[in-house]
Amino acid sequence: MTANKGFRFKAVCFAIEGASSFAVSLFFYYLYFLMRDQFGFGNKANLILAAALGLVCAVTAWQAGKFAQRCGYFTALKLGFIIMIVALAVGSQLHSATGLVIASAVMTVGMCFLWPTLEALVSEGETVAGLQRTIGIYNIVWSSTNVLGLFCGGTLVEKFGYKSIFYIPIVLCIGQLALTFWLAKHADEAARKTANEKSALPGQRLQAGGPPPPEPNRPSPGKAKAFLRMAWLANPFAYIAINTFTAMLPGVAAKFQLSPMLFGFTCSLWGFVRLGVFVALWQWTGWHYRFRWLVTAFLTLIISFAAILMSPNLAVLLLAQIIFGGATGLIYYSSLFYSMDVGDTKSEHGGIHEAAIGVGNLIGPAVGAAALQFLPQYTNSSAMAVSVLLVFGLGGLFAIQRTAK
Repeated sequence: MTANKGFRFKAVCFAIEGASSFAVSLFFYYLYFLMRDQFGFGNKANLILAAALGLVCAVTAWQAGKFAQRCGYFTALKLGFIIMIVALAVGSQLHSATGLVIASAVMTVGMCFLWPTLEALVSEGETVAGLQRTIGIYNIVWSSTNVLGLFCGGTLVEKFGYKSIFYIPIVLCIGQLALTFWLAKHADEAARKTANEKSALPGQRLQAGGPPPPEPNRPSPGKAKAFLRMAWLANPFAYIAINTFTAMLPGVAAKFQLSPMLFGFTCSLWGFVRLGVFVALWQWTGWHYRFRWLVTAFLTLIISFAAILMSPNLAVLLLAQIIFGGATGLIYYSSLFYSMDVGDTKSEHGGIHEAAIGVGNLIGPAVGAAALQFLPQYTNSSAMAVSVLLVFGLGGLFAIQRTAK
């Protein structure tokens, strides 16, 4: 592929990624509000729902990454979008809590085919310097449209009702499916014109030629794998915090008497901070393979998570979100960068990265729901229980670091 065609190809990948992130963000952030307002779901019920969807993600994502590696990136994307369109279309017509939970689970299955595949598509054939650049763009694209979905979603719900969280993603998924067909066609044309096509990487033969030359100042293989393990541990714990926080957002909104629109404006601050952190980490590589950055992010994650859910006023809530956004940004960036930097089976590594997120999405809400079930007399029992769980994750991080030494 020529440089110009390669740039155009990845630009379309980033466009698909951005639209996907907005659609998923709009649906899943406001699903919990829909369940609260239409079916009376409180914090415990929403946490159970979040844990169930996390289980689906944990089981599906790794296998979806393997499927993309084995059957082709574009096949995986097409399958993912078709599943999402069907789930959203059916879900928009359902009027029972059980039906919506099943539709949401199917939506999660479709989503799991997207992220490992897109991560691999933008990473294939890159040198270390190129990987730093493309992963940076990837993170900025998905995080900007993700926080836009959170920021604008409340306004859309107030103006157009909860049907908007189904119909808008359907339109976006149809457009992305069309782009995927276009992308597959042009990738095949480029592959046919490439003389050394046989040496291209698996997935859809997007890049030709042998492996890139070794980069200077690379960490030892042992150190690189240790950081990959640490990042794969840290990221699910970050999502333990994120998904517990997300499922309890309707409760936070009720606590401060925020309408869906005001909630979107107020509780999206952490997403904007995470976006800013992604931009900073994209431009600066000094954090690569530095344990102190990862452990500091984990420490501040624990503190800010507890502060968000137990904040006595809006000022504390906003300050805690700033710290929370910074911590989750560095942890996520570390996991994705090391997943793509260590090894060649990129969509499979991307699947592990996403499955680890699913594990976090399962464990955090499950622990929070259990705390509310067995300690209902304590208002902040779920926040405290998940915070203690995060401390155990911090211990695991130190254990891996000691073993690596």
